[in-house]
Amino acid sequence: MRTVAGQVFVLQVGVVLLLVVAAVVALVLQSRYDSEREARNRSMAVAESFANAPGMVSTLRGHDPSAVLQPLAERARKASGVDFVVAMTPQGIRYTHPNPGRIGKHFMGSIRPAAEGRTVQETFTGTLGLSVRSVVPVKDAQGKVVGLVAAGITIKKVSGAADHQLPLLFGAAAAAMALATVGTALVSKRLRRQTHGLDPSEMTRMYEHHDAVLHSVREGVLIVGGDGRLVLANDEARRLFDLPPDAEGRLVSELGFDPHTAALLASGRPATDEVHTAGERLLSVSHRPTDRDGGPPGSVATLRDTTELRALSGKVDLARNRLKLLYDAGVSIGTTLDVVRTAQELAEYAVARFADYVSVDLADSVLRGEEPPDGVSGIGAPDAGSWAAVAAADGGRTVLRRTALSGIRDDGPLYPLGMLIEFGPSAPQARGFRSGAVTVEPVLGDFGGWQEQDPEHARRIVDYGIHSMITVPLRARGVVLGVASFMRAEKPEPFEEDDVSLAEELVTRAAVSIDNARRYTREHTMAVTLQRSLLPRMLPEQNALDVAFRYLPAESGVGGDWFDVIPLPGARVALVVGDVVGHGLHAAATMGRLRTAVHNFSTLDLPPDEILSHLDDLIARIDQDEGPGGPDGDGSGGGGGSEGITGATCLYAIYDPVTRRCTMARAGHPPPALVRPDGSVEFLDLPAGPPLGLGGLPFETAELELPEGSHLVLYTDGLIEKRDRDIETGLEMLRGALARPGRTPEDACTAVLDALLPDRPSDDIALIVARTRVLEPGLTADWEVPSDPAQVAEVRAAVARKLAEWELGEVAFTTELILSELITNAIRYATGPIRVRLLCDRSLICEVFDTSSTSPHLRYAGTTDEGGRGLFLVSQFADRWGTRYTADGKVIWTEQALPLSRNGKPRA
Repeated sequence: MRTVAGQVFVLQVGVVLLLVVAAVVALVLQSRYDSEREARNRSMAVAESFANAPGMVSTLRGHDPSAVLQPLAERARKASGVDFVVAMTPQGIRYTHPNPGRIGKHFMGSIRPAAEGRTVQETFTGTLGLSVRSVVPVKDAQGKVVGLVAAGITIKKVSGAADHQLPLLFGAAAAAMALATVGTALVSKRLRRQTHGLDPSEMTRMYEHHDAVLHSVREGVLIVGGDGRLVLANDEARRLFDLPPDAEGRLVSELGFDPHTAALLASGRPATDEVHTAGERLLSVSHRPTDRDGGPPGSVATLRDTTELRALSGKVDLARNRLKLLYDAGVSIGTTLDVVRTAQELAEYAVARFADYVSVDLADSVLRGEEPPDGVSGIGAPDAGSWAAVAAADGGRTVLRRTALSGIRDDGPLYPLGMLIEFGPSAPQARGFRSGAVTVEPVLGDFGGWQEQDPEHARRIVDYGIHSMITVPLRARGVVLGVASFMRAEKPEPFEEDDVSLAEELVTRAAVSIDNARRYTREHTMAVTLQRSLLPRMLPEQNALDVAFRYLPAESGVGGDWFDVIPLPGARVALVVGDVVGHGLHAAATMGRLRTAVHNFSTLDLPPDEILSHLDDLIARIDQDEGPGGPDGDGSGGGGGSEGITGATCLYAIYDPVTRRCTMARAGHPPPALVRPDGSVEFLDLPAGPPLGLGGLPFETAELELPEGSHLVLYTDGLIEKRDRDIETGLEMLRGALARPGRTPEDACTAVLDALLPDRPSDDIALIVARTRVLEPGLTADWEVPSDPAQVAEVRAAVARKLAEWELGEVAFTTELILSELITNAIRYATGPIRVRLLCDRSLICEVFDTSSTSPHLRYAGTTDEGGRGLFLVSQFADRWGTRYTADGKVIWTEQALPLSRNGKPRA
């Protein structure tokens, strides 16, 4: 047993034997306890059952209780397995006993508590061995004890569980011994391989030698396992890193190492003489993996204390802190493309890490996105006639706006935020803005000229405790945008040369971000201006619909959403909403081209599906002209690097207030919502159609009748779509926002935006809510005209009567002349039924329906021509006239201005 494996075997055998002995003892004790408890329970149960048996009280009070109870007690004893069941008087005289010779004798045991009405249970050693007996009182109806019942049983009768479990226990012990033998063989093989056949004494000597060497060297040693946990640390390593006593076994990331050191130890990356910190110490760290030659996974690091290089470490710390400061500044400054926000980020960052008070003053033109005043470049003297030269000649006044202000306190005596400040020529801000040079006032209390602009204000600054200042111009791409001023109050040391260079680097980084934000502001302003100039500024006058709209551009960039309300002949109105895919100037310009095209196509009075087809062809031609391989032939997309159009969506609807019919078609656009007068909301199931620009599929038209007072809601996808919300959820939210009867279109627009408008819109939003009106039946008139020229006179007479009824007799003559010419032409050149309709809306509308698809053309007749002057007269007497085609033919229409009403006001 000299080997480690043999010693392990002996140890395992001893452990197994101890476990077996402990198990046997525990089993015996448990079995005895269980047996005694079972005996107590059984004796008590038998005694109580016999004592409470029916008729027990009357039997005890009878003439001969023994004759009745003896056979019953014996049957109960045999059935329950107890040793005896004894009934007795309250004084202990037996009525029953397994041995009849003992009947009438005194019971041996404690009966006094039972005679007083309580139960008695005790353990005793009798002739049969260790036993348990229970004594129970027998009470009458008044609770008086009239007798006692005792039952007893030997514990031996209920024991024996251990006898059944001992073989199982010994079998388990044998199995454990077998497993221990197999385990010992495996452990022996493993230990023999790991210990290279060394006996324990040799291993002890080797460990003692290695341990002495490890803990006596003046270099720290750290061994880290493959799982990133510390395996071993010698005394020097513990001293250098101030490791806790329980460091072994814990993750290196939990031991308080410098993050750089912890990352190196956990990575396994080889390193040689890297400089790391441990508190105030500088350490030279070498690191090597341990699994190169088949060793265990992990790494070992050796550490040397190089604190004697403290002077060098101070500079290293300063450089590292400075780099970290600049790195953090790059992350914290310029997070948005907003000039004011970027300036405020510079002020807040510098106050938190570098100065006590910081102000940023910019030229007003920079805040508007424009170039700073001409000539302020900070390079050389200003040219004659430049802004800087004019300012110098005018006393050198420099006007800047306080754009950002931050400090450790809010009651500082500095110019307030937003103030337009006129700096005098001696002010550091003016000198820095004009020359581009950094100005340092290390001790403001010396009043070296900086105070001449406002001596009283300067005195308040010094009295407040601000004692040192650096003014750095914000210069980007060769142009000075403004100045940043850094001031100290609580920090007692004045600004030094190192502080100046740090301030310059901070301001340089911020200036680039501010200039980027300025350029973005300029481009965004131009794009928004272009976009708004292409959208309708006011709605046209019409009586068919009450219309309210909202247009909200995206927070960043402009898009191609647009909408339109277009009056059409016949008192009809077209509603249009569309969305060009993409953002920027190109999308806005494309939107303007499409909107113009929609207006042009609408003047032709085409149905919605044909208008969408024409728009689809237009986008395809634009793509062909401006996409790659355009007309320039250089494959550059139109020669100018212009963007190709990826598509657009559009919804076009025409509402007729006479028939209440609404004709709609859509090209890839979200379906419109219809809010009925009772407040129910329905998303109209229109044929979707492909987006504009894809081509290949026709567009379909749907027609439905709208109740008067309904709300037709058109919108773009920016209203219902969000990155964290799908379209179905957006539609349900829109349904909920619209589901309220009795609201005006303006109220409906407000409710929809309150419910669905995101905090930071990423896409444009266009919304139109139109409430339908109906032209009163009394303001329309229809006549069927037979194809007989003789009937024209009757129609003219009927028209004159209707105009007189409408109090429009002033235009009766011209109206009769117009209708006479139009009806005559229809009779002459068309076939089938002819219908005449008058509408009194914002103008007097005359319409002549026929079945011909040929449109009349205006001609100029010669002097000797007998005809050809009819349409010329129509065009002269009517304000507007035109032709629109229907499924059954065409309609020639004219519009005439209504005369003033009797009170001299225009008719509604």
